[in-house]
Formats: sequence, C-alpha cells, structure tokens
Amino acid sequence: MDLKSRIDADIKSAMLAKDKDKLNALRAIKSAILLELTKEGGGEGISEEAGMKILGKLHKQRAEAGAIFKQQGREDLAQEEEVQAKVIEAYLPARLSEGDVRAEVAKVIADLGASGMAAMGKVMGEANKRMAGKADGSQIASIVKQLLGTG
Repeated sequence: MDLKSRIDADIKSAMLAKDKDKLNALRAIKSAILLELTKEGGGEGISEEAGMKILGKLHKQRAEAGAIFKQQGREDLAQEEEVQAKVIEAYLPARLSEGDVRAEVAKVIADLGASGMAAMGKVMGEANKRMAGKADGSQIASIVKQLLGTG
C-alpha cells in the first residue's frame, strides 16, 4: 500500500475514533502529498523518496514549532504540535544513529571518490538521497564537513 492510500485509510480510522489530533496531522500530510502531486502533474501517486521527504519536512516543522511555543510559554500549543509530530513520526522510517550516518557518509565519499570541501555538494546530494527520511540533513551536513575536511 502506498503512502497516500495508507494516509487515506488512517484518516477514516481517526474520524471514526474521533481522534482530533491525529486527524489534524493526517490531514496536513494528505494536503502536502496532494500539493506534491499537483507539482508532478497530477499522477496517481508519489514516489517513496518524495513521500519520505514530505514527511521529514512536516515532522521537522512540527518539532520546531513545538519548541518555539514552549519558549514562549504556550504549553497548550506546544503540546498540540508535539502530538502531531509523533503522529507524523510513525510514518517515517527508523532514524539512523550518528555512527550509522557517519558510516553511510564515509561509504558515499568512497563510492564517489570525493576529497576536499569542493566535493561537498556532490556528496551531500548522494547522501541525502540514500538516507532520505532516516537522518536529518543538518546532521548529514555536519558529518560530511568533518569527513571531507579531514579527508
């Protein structure tokens, strides 16, 4: 079952269960997917990679918004954002540990034969593609800088 079908089925379940928080998060996911479909020309579905990218972006937005609301003392809004982030996180693949990310980046560097900071863009592109949804882009960038800087 593709991501869009899973979301549609889960929206129905959330409606029946009257789970407002989960329903809001699922509707946000569906909206982002439909927006992506219209960009791609209205095809039947989106690729798994594009779906993971959308989910990662939505999760990051919710987590950042929750942190901002906490700083401002708005616990009610922060809690709502955190609940939605957890719902979105359930659709993401398991996150890689820092050691796993470092190993994967080292493999990408070896596969591309990259050396020096001039190759950072090429390495980042390939690393982001291989670890889509499994690692945060800023974490990947930091590790790429460390490995290329010393390599």
